[in-house]
Amino acid sequence: MSLILCIETGTDICSVGLARDGELISLRESAEGRDHAKKVGVFVDELLREMDVMPDELDAVAVGKGPGSYTGLRIGVSFAKGLCYGLQIPLIAVGSLDAMTEVAREDFEAGILGVESLDDKWLCPMVDARRMEVYAQVFSSSGVAQCDVRAEVVGEESFSEWRKERKMVIFGNGAAKCREVLPDAIYVNVTPSARGLARLAEERLKAGEVEDIAYFEPFYLKDFIVIPSKKKLL
Repeated sequence: MSLILCIETGTDICSVGLARDGELISLRESAEGRDHAKKVGVFVDELLREMDVMPDELDAVAVGKGPGSYTGLRIGVSFAKGLCYGLQIPLIAVGSLDAMTEVAREDFEAGILGVESLDDKWLCPMVDARRMEVYAQVFSSSGVAQCDVRAEVVGEESFSEWRKERKMVIFGNGAAKCREVLPDAIYVNVTPSARGLARLAEERLKAGEVEDIAYFEPFYLKDFIVIPSKKKLL
């Protein structure tokens, strides 16, 4: 029996969950903005108290590794690494787009995705990368990645190789701005959540796919660029 703490902070949503044997048993989430540094520790404490779990009972910590917000990813990964180092337990990294696809599939099974069938469709989670650019990846209805994660400047020809074969179901905070550009795609409301990490983290733990706590870094996809302030210093 495994008990895994799951943390997803790669977007505006701060989400923390607790999973037992790959099944989510408790969840805390906030979409009030990027104050993850204040909330992630509070959420973890609330979850453990609610479920009467001591930190040393955890078998691993799973974290959404990105792509996503540079600051959000740093906060989640740093917190997860600190816990793993202090408790001497494994760190598990799950792609944030993989996890969001898992959420979409769970919502479909629960009958709340708003799509009658996924068998003849591609799933395409999108994370906002500013302007008309998104971080995206295409998955089959069973959650198998069909390509690598890519940064895509969305236009009429975007994902054309996939759109020729099947309808695309797009979701995530980058998908809304693509609705008019990709009129043949199906837009559904799916947001990043720690619940998408639960089953995938369990699979990785069983397979021994854990990270080196000292050297693991989030998957940013693009380099973080510091833009000098235009304000004049007095």
